[in-house]
Amino acid sequence: MNIKYIFSSLLFIFTAITVFSQTISYKIIDNHGKVWTTEKANEWYKRRKWLTGANYIPANAVNQLEMWQADTFDPITIDKELGWAQSIGFNTLRVFLHSIVYKQDAQGFKNRIHRFLQIADKHHIQPLFVFFDDCWNRDPQPGKQPEPKPGMHNSGWMQDPGDPGYKDSARIAELEMYVRDILFSFAHDKRILMWDLYNEPGNQGKNDAVLPLLQKVFYWARAVNPDQPVTAGLWSWRLETINRFLIANSDIITYHNYEEPQAHQKVIQILQSFGRPLICTEYMARTHNSRFNNVLPMLKKENTGAINWGLVAGKTNTIYSWEEKLSDGRLPAEWFHDIFKKDGTPYRQDEVDLIKQLNGL
Repeated sequence: MNIKYIFSSLLFIFTAITVFSQTISYKIIDNHGKVWTTEKANEWYKRRKWLTGANYIPANAVNQLEMWQADTFDPITIDKELGWAQSIGFNTLRVFLHSIVYKQDAQGFKNRIHRFLQIADKHHIQPLFVFFDDCWNRDPQPGKQPEPKPGMHNSGWMQDPGDPGYKDSARIAELEMYVRDILFSFAHDKRILMWDLYNEPGNQGKNDAVLPLLQKVFYWARAVNPDQPVTAGLWSWRLETINRFLIANSDIITYHNYEEPQAHQKVIQILQSFGRPLICTEYMARTHNSRFNNVLPMLKKENTGAINWGLVAGKTNTIYSWEEKLSDGRLPAEWFHDIFKKDGTPYRQDEVDLIKQLNGL
């Protein structure tokens, strides 16, 4: 990514944010809960240890549906793998939900979320949950999920609500019920760190077409007004309208960055101008030179939360890069994401040692 372009885009966001927040963010929330003040956001952040963790899905799940559906929900594996996360000092995990699982059996889904939270709490981990997602496969379906394609990164991951689901006006009522019910059910649950309302809005070529749904999900969240902060992460600096909206409406600023540390740090320094806590909710792609040994110490120095992609290598195939498909299934020369092998041994002991050291273990 061109650094000059990052600077120009983010500086544009900075100059526009004051006016934009008055004309957009407060308009959409009306008499509902308000965006947290910077004082409240920073006080919330100061009460916590430095946040470190991973984007999490069990090794035996190819996507969010396989993780959460009743037939394949696996608390034994989750307990084992969250124990590995605890062993290196992780105190949070970013976990994707899915509206189709709710549509199948709302109460059953909420019961499974409760069970997950019990396991996470046992391991002193506060997760943040993600609602919608514009990444990868566009047509999610209930039931048995596809087998992973050999050597292909995230071959079975599903968008939510999918395409054309994100623009289907007939589905808005059921999506609203889903979001409001989940938030209302867990609005005061101290085991939850935060709500991430929409992963990479505008991805897969949707661009600003997702803005109506993005606005609605923030509106629904503010209507519930949970105790936990709400956010959605910046991920593409060319989506200027979406980025202005996200900064104006997020309690905590979250973002994704898979660049080398010098470029990553410059983005942090610009985002710090907004005066809110920062959490990087996706980083660490070894073959892009975004590594634990060069990025994680910088994130701690900048007091920025650090949530890498991937905990345990498994059916998502995220040890393979986005660019490289090894259809014969052979191992890549270097893992792209993930920390642990399926048996719990580290991919690289030096990385695990560093994570533990930075987490004070």
